[in-house]
Amino acid sequence: MRVAVVDYGMGNLHSVSKAVEHVAPEARVEVTSDPARVADADRVVFPGQGAMPDCMREMDARGLRPAVLAAARSRPFLGICIGLQMLFERSDEGGVAGLGLLPGTVRKFPESAMVDPSGRKLKVPHMGWNEVKQARRHPLWSGIEDRSRFYFVHSYFPQTEEGAWVGGTTEYGVPFTCAVARDNIFAVQFHPEKSDTAGLRLLANFLNWNP
Repeated sequence: MRVAVVDYGMGNLHSVSKAVEHVAPEARVEVTSDPARVADADRVVFPGQGAMPDCMREMDARGLRPAVLAAARSRPFLGICIGLQMLFERSDEGGVAGLGLLPGTVRKFPESAMVDPSGRKLKVPHMGWNEVKQARRHPLWSGIEDRSRFYFVHSYFPQTEEGAWVGGTTEYGVPFTCAVARDNIFAVQFHPEKSDTAGLRLLANFLNWNP
């Protein structure tokens, strides 16, 4: 099995590739910015960190957009963090257009809602462990208890009216979509590679998933 971890120069991809290698030592995992290598892979992981305008620009500068779009339409495809946000139509971060594979807009956490139930001010970015409520059954949730905790680092989140594609939700001041699932695409706002047992199980499920 050939697994491409898409490298468009945004974020440290070492932890992602090492986590994938850990759960699937027999797989050939390659961090690559070569569109041809992405096109040849059996499965594609699309991670990222940083500001979405920078991520979109760097992806296009490397000529990766066609290969990423083709993979997201044809093979098991896992988006992580910014790799989730980039799948949507638009982001409020810089007013930039995304890849448009999923309907919806990426919004910033509203400052007025950033308080916990006790009235304590919540910091943005949302950073640390939080519960994920599974919105529906999916092979990537197999063996992972509902409301398991995953690790987050983000200031923006996707907002979509397509409830059937919401795979998981989290609450931080406001409830928000933290996982989406459509056909061969599964994408998460949290970092499975930093999420201990539950995160590794999700990655293993992805590598065994045949949509």
